[in-house]
Amino acid sequence: MKLQIQPIGNSYSEQAIDLILTIQQKEFNIPITIQDQPDLLQIESFYTEAGGDFWGAFVGDKLVGSIALVKFDERAGAIRKMFVKKEFRGKELNIAQELLEVLISFCRKNGIDDLYLGTITVLKAAQRFYERNHFVKIEKENLPVKFPLMSADDVFYHLNID
Repeated sequence: MKLQIQPIGNSYSEQAIDLILTIQQKEFNIPITIQDQPDLLQIESFYTEAGGDFWGAFVGDKLVGSIALVKFDERAGAIRKMFVKKEFRGKELNIAQELLEVLISFCRKNGIDDLYLGTITVLKAAQRFYERNHFVKIEKENLPVKFPLMSADDVFYHLNID
């Protein structure tokens, strides 16, 4: 299985929506819909044109993972849409790690020093993943003023990229 990670745009919206909603709704029973995340219908204007990006992980021509960066301040960004299809998770394939490394590399090239993210209490494996990657849990009130808050998120992390 050959993994390829590349920036994706609006032409991949349908595949991204299918990947992400399936994981959110069916796997984790999170009551979230496409109406709650319209950014997935406008990937290019929401992520790319604002100075961030949206990447897809492909095995063959199948989208199996995603990660996105919202640039919300001169030197700060928020990780969004970090998802890997259940059957493609784990250390063997290392897809989540590869996606995160692509995003961090983009941040370094583009002068983004601080990364933030919000997640949900039930996503324990995600929290362990971020902690293994040196993200530090922070309180909601310590988020930057411009951080783009998602209503479902209740656990927050920060990483300073040096």
